[in-house]
Amino acid sequence: MKKWYKTIKELYGPLLIVEGVENAKFEDLVEVETQDGEIRKGRVLEARDDRAVVQMFDTTSGIDIKNSKASFLGKTLKLGVSELMLGRVFNGFGDVMDGGEEIIPDKELDINGFPLNPFMREFPEDFIQTGVSTIDVMNTLVQGQKLPIFSVAGLPHSKLAAQIVRQSKVIKEGKVDSNFAIVFGAIGITFEESQFFINEFKKTGALFKTVMFINLANDPVIERITLPRLALTTAEYLAYEKNMNVLVVLTDITNYCNSLREVSAARKEVPGRRSYPGYMYTDLASLYERAGKVDGSTGSITQLPILTMPEGDKTHPIPDLTGYITEGQIVLAPELEKKGINPPVAVLASLSRLMNKGIGEGKTREDHSGVANQLFAGYAKGRELRELAQILGESSLSEDDRKFVQFVDAFEKEFVNQGYENDRSIEESLNLGWKLLAMLPEKELKRVKKEHIEKYMNK
Repeated sequence: MKKWYKTIKELYGPLLIVEGVENAKFEDLVEVETQDGEIRKGRVLEARDDRAVVQMFDTTSGIDIKNSKASFLGKTLKLGVSELMLGRVFNGFGDVMDGGEEIIPDKELDINGFPLNPFMREFPEDFIQTGVSTIDVMNTLVQGQKLPIFSVAGLPHSKLAAQIVRQSKVIKEGKVDSNFAIVFGAIGITFEESQFFINEFKKTGALFKTVMFINLANDPVIERITLPRLALTTAEYLAYEKNMNVLVVLTDITNYCNSLREVSAARKEVPGRRSYPGYMYTDLASLYERAGKVDGSTGSITQLPILTMPEGDKTHPIPDLTGYITEGQIVLAPELEKKGINPPVAVLASLSRLMNKGIGEGKTREDHSGVANQLFAGYAKGRELRELAQILGESSLSEDDRKFVQFVDAFEKEFVNQGYENDRSIEESLNLGWKLLAMLPEKELKRVKKEHIEKYMNK
């Protein structure tokens, strides 16, 4: 029998303060019956002595605290999971929103996940092909890795996210692994963006291998906080119980962090950097660290979170803390987008810390590491010389220097600027890299092996 408390004392935005509560626990589900008899749900955000702070899932408007009551259910928020979720669209509470039949779950899982023994983790070292040359060749994504995309407001990161979802595949022994799924979580996006993603995945057939969770900008704040946890719970089920390789794409983490700040302000907590809560590092880590490979399972979870850096500032708490937790970053540059280069990936500012573990003979190709290093070196030197030429004039450059400047222009126009519809295999991307390296003086090719030059240069 439910026990009801008529001791709701205060109401702050999405929060209710209930006093005289017995045995309330963090994350417990709560039902609030309004004066009209309407039942609204929430969860315990803080429980101290006999006082509980409840965060409402629905709006708090219209609640008369004197004539309303709360009941603490003694259970946490769970998600019913099933393989039938593939190809379906859900909201931030796990409810079906594509107009189809409800999912009959195989089991119910706690959305916060379960502690994982670090000893059971395997090191990520298997290649994931995204079809995007700047990622596959120069900032390789590896199964079990967490590799964020750092964008700026106004840049086409949604198009890049859609491209990666459409094109991503795991290749084993030269064959595409069919046991591959994508979990896509959209946090605080507009209705227009949500329709873009749904239509894009439907028309290309990518939806059949994708579980979509969508939270719109006008949905409750709490939905933005629960959505990435629902997405990751689904990914854990598919990876560790169905042995699938799962890629989780979350956009936009900035909206998630702003929701944390909103709730923190409503709780009247002492703010941290730029008014974000002091525990934001821990909170983000509880999401990002759910990526990885587990001993005893052939499945894996790879994360590709996308965030927009406020005012393009890398030192902002959101990209800063994300950079600490994750294993690199793909950076998008406004100056490349202005030139009409898409996707506008700034390769020199980008990094994949686990790249070397996922490339080479038997995984991608024997020449991969050398080609990537040589492209980085050539592009860095060429950019410096191009800037010098703009100041001193091109006549001040030697013949070899001019080749580097030409290389930079060709690299941006042909390698980086592949568009959002072009799906390149790793072989195509590497061969294009060799074609561009042929523009440089051979004596400058110090980072590739001579036998690889002979084998691949003029292939």
